[in-house]
Amino acid sequence: MVGPLLFADELVVVTHRPLSKGRLPGYLFVETRRHTAGVADLGDDESRAVGWAVARAARALRHELAPEHVFSAITGRTWAHFHQHVFARPTGTPDEIPWFGADEWAGAPILDDAGLDQLCARLSPYFGPPEQFP
Repeated sequence: MVGPLLFADELVVVTHRPLSKGRLPGYLFVETRRHTAGVADLGDDESRAVGWAVARAARALRHELAPEHVFSAITGRTWAHFHQHVFARPTGTPDEIPWFGADEWAGAPILDDAGLDQLCARLSPYFGPPEQFP
């Protein structure tokens, strides 16, 4: 796990990026429990679980943060372990800031530890049954 836990089952884990890696709200990781090098190595059940978790993560971010856009990407080669990034681009981010660089924007919203805990508490219910959506 990377940071504060939002959801976990037998196939996937969803966490928020820890503040030590950036203070921008709404940067989630969807990871498989089984270590695989990439998306081509996922089993069918894992693929379905990842797709479900990514869609729930994007909906949660869109509803709770009202961002300009929610991005999703599979990037990185640091570890041979699948993880998909799902992250919000804050509304008002200047056009010259690249799609992946909202942390670099001086006007970006930031979180402290209490704010991260509150955001994670609001995001977690989106991973339950649809009737539990806030």
